[in-house]
Amino acid sequence: MTDDMGTSASLRMHEAWQGKVEVVSRVRLDDPETLAIAYTPGVAEPCLEISRDPEECWRYTRRGNLVAVITDGSAVLGLGDIGPVAGMPVMEGKCALFKAFADIDAFPLCVDTHDVDEIVRCVQLISSSFGGINLEDIAAPRCFEIERRLKEVCDIPVFHDDQHGTAVVTCAALRNACRVTGRDISQVRVVISGAGAAGASIANLMLRMGVTDITLSDIDGVVYAGRPGLSGMLAQLAERTNPRDLRGTLADAMVDADVFVGVSAPGIVSRDMVRSMHAEPIVFSMANPVPEIMPDEALAAGAAIVATGRSDYPNQINNLLAFPGIFKGALAVRARDITQDMLVAAADAIAGLVGDDAKRDLIIPSPFDERVVPAVSSAVMACARETGQARR
Repeated sequence: MTDDMGTSASLRMHEAWQGKVEVVSRVRLDDPETLAIAYTPGVAEPCLEISRDPEECWRYTRRGNLVAVITDGSAVLGLGDIGPVAGMPVMEGKCALFKAFADIDAFPLCVDTHDVDEIVRCVQLISSSFGGINLEDIAAPRCFEIERRLKEVCDIPVFHDDQHGTAVVTCAALRNACRVTGRDISQVRVVISGAGAAGASIANLMLRMGVTDITLSDIDGVVYAGRPGLSGMLAQLAERTNPRDLRGTLADAMVDADVFVGVSAPGIVSRDMVRSMHAEPIVFSMANPVPEIMPDEALAAGAAIVATGRSDYPNQINNLLAFPGIFKGALAVRARDITQDMLVAAADAIAGLVGDDAKRDLIIPSPFDERVVPAVSSAVMACARETGQARR
């Protein structure tokens, strides 16, 4: 990303853009009559209607198309805890994606605290201005508690994209990878490297989709029930995964596995580890920018299908396939929550866009496929209505 003068193209463009989002009025205030209706004295009428019935805000304001993108800057992309101010370019970028791909108005809010109580209270107090909350780049395990508590106190959808967006696209890719390799998704053995926000959510959603044999591994090795030091979400997952009660290292867990999913660290998987897996293994190495094993290495070791988080290889696992359509569908029906069932519906919709055309280097559609957002939003809307989450 550098030009011949050594100046970063990204820095030059960000300086030129001076931010990636702006506020644009939906009203042409070019005559006294319109001004009087849009502001004083005319604006008093919708204010009074909303004061009599707060639900009228959905009719008279933009709330139904507004999403707050919120971070504490503690896990920004692959940069780690760089703080909320430094995370602002990423949050602006996320808002730009919401608008470009789903025509949703999103606003970046960078909160200068790591205190769970303060973050929850802050978001709760501003939630009546928005139709949905997108949590972004908040480190585990704090992110689990923040999301759980916000779901309890907010009556609008709260969604942590680093967890659930990644899980949805991974599960969509797994559906088609199993199709291509002739596997039954309920019978595959899955090993997940990385037990943070993304790994935990992937495991939970795979369980929801019928995968029965999942083993997680983190920096301390295989996760198993009763392992010292486990707490919170990971302790709960340990009770629901690793049915073989495996112990040891990631390499130990990968022996005879059908699927490897990496959301952890670069270069930690070798060719020999891939060779130890079941014949024609599925390898999703998604650490970014350097995956757990490079695609050519995995393929040389016998992998049948390889996916990464990178755009320069086939089968990119990209959250952009998920969150615009998920929010568009949830907002359209004023869903109370974005549930696991809605996430499964989204994953199935993404997988279905490839369907019978699936092949080893095409298991998920491109984020630029114009069918993605309508398909995902329709699936989410239908699921919300079927499960009683819709309010219209």
